Amino acid sequence: MTLNIGVIGTGAIGREHIRRCSQVLQNSRVVALNDINRSNCEQVISDLGLQAEIYDNAHDLINAPDVQAILVTSWGPTHEEFVLASIKAGKAVFCEKPLAVTAQGCMNIVEAEIAAGKKLVQVGFMRPYDSGYRALKHVIDSGEIGEPLMLHCAHRNPEVGDSYTTDMAITDTLIHELDVLRWLLKDDYVSAQVIYPRKTRKASSHLKDPQIVLLETAKGVRIDVEIFVNCEYGYDIQCEVVGETGIARLPEPMSVQTRSAAKLSTGILTDWKKRFIDAYDVELQDFINNVLSGEMTGPSAWDGYAAAVAADACVAAQNNGEIVPITMPARPAFYN
Repeated sequence: MTLNIGVIGTGAIGREHIRRCSQVLQNSRVVALNDINRSNCEQVISDLGLQAEIYDNAHDLINAPDVQAILVTSWGPTHEEFVLASIKAGKAVFCEKPLAVTAQGCMNIVEAEIAAGKKLVQVGFMRPYDSGYRALKHVIDSGEIGEPLMLHCAHRNPEVGDSYTTDMAITDTLIHELDVLRWLLKDDYVSAQVIYPRKTRKASSHLKDPQIVLLETAKGVRIDVEIFVNCEYGYDIQCEVVGETGIARLPEPMSVQTRSAAKLSTGILTDWKKRFIDAYDVELQDFINNVLSGEMTGPSAWDGYAAAVAADACVAAQNNGEIVPITMPARPAFYN
């Protein structure tokens, strides 16, 4: 079987997903495209040699009879509208983060999906598909290091543009940790605090960088996450889990070790796309397989909602410097 996919949004991540679905992954075909700029769709068709129809209206694409599933990779504030429309049309939808720009928007999607009576939504959190994170979770779940007590994490980028703002450290950067750490620990957050160390001279005048986010979970695990988006030296993701009887660390990406000029060294990636390129392939193949099998098992709309609730608390903590409580309602049985 081949899944006919329509893609809304043909920017950088949209183009990459179109390439994957067309040239890398199995049992998928991109048959429809939409973008606020029609020429972007035309360029993608030309570059990738696609045979796909261009729709000037995203809702027309969603409701097209030959489109079986939707990828939403458009501007973040449009996600809620297009995901809700996909649910209404009864079609599976893969939505890049954020699922919606507010927690209430995510809850609107959760409620619509429950009302539809079938899981249709997968959120584009790729880290649970990364082989390193999966290996780390296996160690945690095995009990090899005992119950987790603390996590020390870091999310570092070489640099960001002037349009990057202080709150984006949460909504664009930390959001991945907010999702994957819940998944690692099988636990929800109960509080957040943000601390600002000395500011780097490399940051824009309006940007507070670096930042440290302190989280507490319902089981009492304490988490610190360093966010440093102008570190210069590379794209570096770290996660260390301190357990009762041992410590487990996220594996480093594979890198050739060299001996040269009196130095022993290994390279550090600078491109986030290369760090998680395999995870992107695995997550989208999982979505395709799930749609064809009729059982959605990837990051759910509830996971998108949980991340949004935590992100809202972290942004509030950025602004008031206080410990902000995080309150999550009980997980609906629909998502168990």
